[in-house]
Amino acid sequence: MLEPPVHTPVMTGPGPAPITAPRKRIILAACILGSTLVTVDSTVVNVALPAIRGDLGGGFAGQQWTVNAYLVTLASLILVGGSLGDTLGARRVFSLGVAVFGATSLLCALAPTIETLVLARALQGVSGALLTPAALAIIVTSFSEDERGQAVGAWTAWGAIGFVLGPLIGGQLVDTASWRWIFAINLPLALITLLLVRRVVPAGAQAHGDGARVDVVGGALCALGLAAATFGLIRQPQAGFGDPTVLGPLGGGIVLFGAFLAYEARIPHPMLPLGLFRRHNFAVGNVETLSMYAGLSLVSFFLVLFLQRAAGYSAVAAGTAILPVTLVLFLLSTRFGALADRYGPRLFMSAGPFVAAAGMALMARLGKDLSYTKELLPPLLVFGLGLAITVAPLTATVLSGADERNAGIASGVNNAIARLAGLLGIAIVGAIVAARYGDSADSSEGAFHMAMIISAALVAGGGLLGLFIRNPERRVEAHDCSGGQLTGVPHDAAEHRGPRSPAGVP
Repeated sequence: MLEPPVHTPVMTGPGPAPITAPRKRIILAACILGSTLVTVDSTVVNVALPAIRGDLGGGFAGQQWTVNAYLVTLASLILVGGSLGDTLGARRVFSLGVAVFGATSLLCALAPTIETLVLARALQGVSGALLTPAALAIIVTSFSEDERGQAVGAWTAWGAIGFVLGPLIGGQLVDTASWRWIFAINLPLALITLLLVRRVVPAGAQAHGDGARVDVVGGALCALGLAAATFGLIRQPQAGFGDPTVLGPLGGGIVLFGAFLAYEARIPHPMLPLGLFRRHNFAVGNVETLSMYAGLSLVSFFLVLFLQRAAGYSAVAAGTAILPVTLVLFLLSTRFGALADRYGPRLFMSAGPFVAAAGMALMARLGKDLSYTKELLPPLLVFGLGLAITVAPLTATVLSGADERNAGIASGVNNAIARLAGLLGIAIVGAIVAARYGDSADSSEGAFHMAMIISAALVAGGGLLGLFIRNPERRVEAHDCSGGQLTGVPHDAAEHRGPRSPAGVP
C-alpha cells in the first residue's frame, strides 16, 4: 500500500490528536475499498447481462436499463453528493453511501423481476453518488499537502483498475455461481469498509466546511431530465419515434434538462456553475471527455455481449479477454501523465484518442470465429495504449482550467460529464443498433461492428478536439490523475501552481 513520507501529522476534526502514518494508510484503504465498489459495479454487470436476461427476461432493453439505471442516478447526483459532504461532513456521508450501497446490492441480488433489478440499480447509483466525492474529501483532509498527491494518485489508480477488472470479476462469479453473486459480494466489502471508517476516520472530517448548500432543485431537474430522455431512447426501437411513450419522455426530458441549465444559470450556489465553461481548456476538455467516455462505455458494453452471445465465450472468458487493457493502463498511464507534465498535454490529448480509435476500428473487423491472440489481443493492446496516453492528461488539463477556488467543483463537473457520457453512449447508440437489428442486437455480428465503428468515431472526435487544447503556462500534475474519470472525482491537478520553466520542465 502507500507509504506516506515522514511529515508532521495532519490535525483534523475538533480534537488535538494527530493522524499517524499507519492510520493514514488505513484511511486510504477504506476510501479505496468504498470507491472501488462504485467503479467495479459500473462494469461488472456487463458480463452478467446474458445470464440476467436468461433468468429475468427483459430483452435488449432490459439489458440497457440494467446498466443505465445505475449511470443515470450516479451521473446526475454526484454533484449533489459533493454538496452533502460539504454540509454534513464527509465521514457521515461516506458511511451513509457505503451502507446504502450494501443494502441496495442485496436488493439487486434478490431481485425477482427485471423491473425490480432496474430500480435497485438506480438506488445503487444514488449511494455511489454519495460516497465517491466524500471519499476524496476524506483523503484531502487526512493527508497533508505534500502527501496528498501520492494518496489521491493511489486512489484513482486503484479505481481505474477496478473499472476495467469488473468484467473479469463478474465473469468468475457468473460461471462459478450465479449472476446474483456479483451484487451479493458487495455486502461483506461494504461492512469491512464501514468498520474501517468507524475505527480510523476522524468524526470531524469534512470536505471544506465552507457552508455550501445542497442544490436539491437542480439535482431533481437533472436526474428527471436524464431519466426521461434515456427511457425514450431505450423505448424507441420497440415503439418508434411516433409513439407517445417515446415522444413524451424524450420531449419531457429535453425540457427538464433545459430547465436545469436555466435554473443553474440564475441561482447563487449552483451545483453546475456554467461560468466555468467560459474557460477555454475547461470547456474543450469537457467536450472531449463527453466524446471519449461515450465511446469507451460502448466498448465495455458491446464487446462482452458480443464475446458471449456471438463468439461463444463463457462469462469468465469474456471478462478475462479484456484484462490486457487493465495491464496497459496500469503500467503506462502514470508515465504518460508525467510526460504530459513535462511537454504539455495537447499532443497526448490529440494523439491518444486516435490510437484508441484505431484499436476500436480493428475490433470492427472481428468475426464470430475469432482467434484471441491473432485477432482480438492486438486491437485490445492498441486500445489500451490509447487510453493510457489520454486519460491522465485529459483529466488534469480539465481541472487545471479552473482556479483553486473552483477546483473541487470543476472536478465534480468533469466526473459527472464522464458518467453522463457513458449513459448517453449506451442509450443513443444502443437505440441506433437496436433499431436496425432488433432484439438480436446483443448477439449480431453486424450490430457489434456498427457499435465499434460509432465508438471509434466518437473517440477520434475527441482527438480532434484535443488539437484545440492550449498547453498551460503552469504545471498540471497529470501524473496524479492516472485513473482519469474511470474512478471518480480525481485530484485537484492544478493545486500546485508553480510556474513552468521555459522548456516546460517542472
